[in-house]
Amino acid sequence: MDQNNYSSLRDFILLGFSDHPKLEMVLSGVVTIFYLITFVGNTAIILVSLLDSHLHTPMYFFLRNLSFLDLCFANTIIPQMLVNLWGSDKTISFVGCVIQLYVYMWLGSIECLLLAVMSYDRFIAICKPLHYLVIMNIHLCLKMIIMVWSISLACSLVLCTLTLNLPRCGNNILNHFLCELPAMLKIACVDTTAVEMSVFALGIVFVLMPLFLILISYGYIARAVLRMKSKAGQRKAINTCGSHLTVVSVFYGTVTYMYLQPGNSASKDQGKFLTLFYTIITPSLNPLIYTLRNKDMKDALKKLMKLVRIAYESTKMKKKWKS
Repeated sequence: MDQNNYSSLRDFILLGFSDHPKLEMVLSGVVTIFYLITFVGNTAIILVSLLDSHLHTPMYFFLRNLSFLDLCFANTIIPQMLVNLWGSDKTISFVGCVIQLYVYMWLGSIECLLLAVMSYDRFIAICKPLHYLVIMNIHLCLKMIIMVWSISLACSLVLCTLTLNLPRCGNNILNHFLCELPAMLKIACVDTTAVEMSVFALGIVFVLMPLFLILISYGYIARAVLRMKSKAGQRKAINTCGSHLTVVSVFYGTVTYMYLQPGNSASKDQGKFLTLFYTIITPSLNPLIYTLRNKDMKDALKKLMKLVRIAYESTKMKKKWKS
């Protein structure tokens, strides 16, 4: 780390929405609700896809990873944000800020690549259905996931280390509700053009290239669906792919706008609300999108709820007999 920064290894101040005190009260309630939805929804997807043998397929293997990723996202950001919103203390320790910066960048990069991997899975399932389980075997799925997490970690280490090495000249006030890379760049007291160009270059690799691959995959999928003679097959393909496309549109739309534009083109509050959207609202929407549009997942959830109800009633009956 740059020598100029050793003297500033102190707490950071996260301004968040402190200039809108009434908004903070509303946001604390909204964030809490979305946090609960994220936790319950994604945990349910992980449990259901593990417990139901019908869901032991590559598609649900990747969906479990997405749900686990969303849980990590929520637990990295929301607890600190709620502390910031509820109280007058807006500080975060230096170590806490650094960990949040690295983990946040790591998880964001993973989601970009994971959505591309999921689109490839749908491409094989619909365009090469007879060879699907042979191509998308468990070994390939594991290799793809390990590669996604490893490459994303390398990206996070490079960009975040470059950012933290920039001298800050004692500046420790971040006009944001989390330790995010653009916010950290703004408190540097030197020219950050080189780092910003690095962010932009890696943004192309981690945002635009996966998005390009997703669009190509869905181009082939659309052609295959139109050639299907079975209306039921078309509906099933549209339902499974529609869920993924909805998630892709929501996530990539906000991320592309946030990271692939000039540094000062978005207003401060606009940047905060966009970050709020894709870090808090998007993880809570994913389980809703995948369960409402997916018949297999809805059936599995009904089975799980039925088993839970039966277990609860049997426990209740045992207590009555004992008494």
